[in-house]
Amino acid sequence: MTVIIGIDPGSRRTGYGIIRFEGYRYTYLASGHVDLTRIVKTDRLRQLFLKLQDIVQVYRPDEAAIEQVFMHENAQSALKLGQARGAAMVAFSIPVAEYSAREIKKSVVGHGAAGKSQVQYMVQRLLNLKAALQADAADALAVALCHAQSRHLKQLLKG
Repeated sequence: MTVIIGIDPGSRRTGYGIIRFEGYRYTYLASGHVDLTRIVKTDRLRQLFLKLQDIVQVYRPDEAAIEQVFMHENAQSALKLGQARGAAMVAFSIPVAEYSAREIKKSVVGHGAAGKSQVQYMVQRLLNLKAALQADAADALAVALCHAQSRHLKQLLKG
C-alpha cells in the first residue's frame, strides 16, 4: 500500500489530492486547495510551505507528484508558478515525481489535450466519488493518479 500526494501548483491557489494505491485499486483519502489570495504576496510561499507540511504530517504520504511548469507567454507567471512548485517540493521529505500537463491528462483521460471538465469527470469516476470536485483538487488528484499508474507500470516492467 502506497499513499501518494499530488500537487497542482499555483501562485494563488495550490490544489492537493491524496490517494492510497494498492495493486489496481485507488482509494480517495483527501483533497482540497491552499488559498493564498488573501495572504500578503511576500508571505505566500512560506504559508504554502507550512500548510502543505501540515497536510503531509496528517496523511504521511510515501511519495509525491507535482505538475511541471508550462512556459506561458508571460514569463512572470511562469516564474511565480515555479516558486510555488519549489515551496511545495521542499515541504516534502519524500521522493517527488514531476509530470507534464499532457502526461497527466493522457494518463487519466486517455487524451493529452483533454479539457478540465473531462479530467474532473474521470477523476470522479476513477475514485468512485459521489460529489463533483473543485477544479484545483481534481487536477491534484489527477497528478496523484498519473503517478500511481506510472509507478504501477514501472513495477510491471521490472517483472
